Amino acid sequence: MENVTRSGFNRTGAQTSLHTVQNMQAFADEQSPSGPAHIDGVLEGRSIASVRAEFVHEAERIGSVPIPTTLTGVLATGLSKLTGHRPEVLVDKLGERLAFERTGVRLYQALIDKAEAVQADVALPFTIGELKHIRDEELEHMHIVTSALEGLGADPTAQTPCADVAGVASSGAMQVLSDPRTTIAQCLETILSVELTDGAGWDLLIRLSGSAGQDELIKPFREALAREQEHAQQVKGWLERAVVDDLD
Repeated sequence: MENVTRSGFNRTGAQTSLHTVQNMQAFADEQSPSGPAHIDGVLEGRSIASVRAEFVHEAERIGSVPIPTTLTGVLATGLSKLTGHRPEVLVDKLGERLAFERTGVRLYQALIDKAEAVQADVALPFTIGELKHIRDEELEHMHIVTSALEGLGADPTAQTPCADVAGVASSGAMQVLSDPRTTIAQCLETILSVELTDGAGWDLLIRLSGSAGQDELIKPFREALAREQEHAQQVKGWLERAVVDDLD
């Protein structure tokens, strides 16, 4: 795999076929959502916005937070209800974090696999050992969240609504990392966006834990946040080095 950016006969731009641009623009104007749309008769006389609004009003939510199946969970839920908190909100976000950290492990493993495949021919901005260290820390964060869920009497194997959404949102990142055509720099840029999102997620989880009266969770979550911030800085540095090296 080449790890450099090269010029080639890229025909995706309109300027490669100027004589067809006007016809393409005219067709696009006819299909504009601002006016009557005709797609197999389904949207006849209606805008796409009105159809989306209808689906929004009719759709059910994405799953639910499981009812506690352990005595610990029942008692914790009951106590939170009495104090005015909704423990399902915290459990949902913990489920999201667990799904996100699991994806983080897989993303770094995919980058390790790619780096090992090209290291003989490409100057890497990192060592394989550095990648494995971050991968292992992502795994540790998975265990932190698993312990937190079990401490609340929740089932860490259940997929909560936010966990479902996180899985869908991160699927694109996994496609980039597992694509044999992507360069190291492209993979690092993708991971950097994931790391920045990850840090924001931990920050929110810390705030939720405090609001829900689960102060014992704050310290390990803050430690995880600090590690994620370090990851983001490392990946940012690697990305800058990889892109600058591509200029030479």
